[in-house]
Amino acid sequence: MTWKFWKRPPSNPVVAAYREATSPRPSRKTPVADARFVILDCETSGFDIQANRILSLAIAEVGKGRLSIAKSRSWTVFQEDAPINKAVAIHGILPSQTAGGQPEAEVLLEFLPRIHDAILVGHHILFDIAMLNASLERHFRAALRNPTLDTAAFAMTSIEAFAKTAYPGQHEPSLEEVCAQCKIAPLERHTAEGDTFTTAQIFLSMCALHQRHLGRPLTLADLPLLNG
Repeated sequence: MTWKFWKRPPSNPVVAAYREATSPRPSRKTPVADARFVILDCETSGFDIQANRILSLAIAEVGKGRLSIAKSRSWTVFQEDAPINKAVAIHGILPSQTAGGQPEAEVLLEFLPRIHDAILVGHHILFDIAMLNASLERHFRAALRNPTLDTAAFAMTSIEAFAKTAYPGQHEPSLEEVCAQCKIAPLERHTAEGDTFTTAQIFLSMCALHQRHLGRPLTLADLPLLNG
């Protein structure tokens, strides 16, 4: 057995179990109805991957075309030196709240078992993945290996209003823009729990739209997945 992201097998058993259970390249023939998706969102102290930190994290599970509320989970992450800056004005998480949160390493060890062999979904998810990977590297010299799906990119393939054009200034749609097209009201915008729930709703809506357009059940080959 080889360990791509470690010079030796992970010493932490939770990290090792996560790696053993998670394939970065699921079969593209797998029906979407049979796949497991974990929707996630992080709120952070800023946008610098190395200098800033995760303040809150939320996940929700989607399977067989349904959102499982019972499997939702959220964490407030302890950060001793969380600043009051422009990011706080957006998400409203004060240093007094993060002072009462769980230690970052503890949150990661609770998070990893919940994403075994799942496809991670988020709006502009690559930022969230980069922040989580920076945290995993600090504590466990590890990295996520799940395949991912960005709902902004999915919107550009499933919703005609966002279809790619030759226009060089075209941008990926915001969460609010996708919600407007899907006729979904965002819930508690710029909170990890609210954005996770909203992203789960638009993901399910876009899967239904895409399936209707293709006229057949979806497989993972129909989704804009990025391998882990």
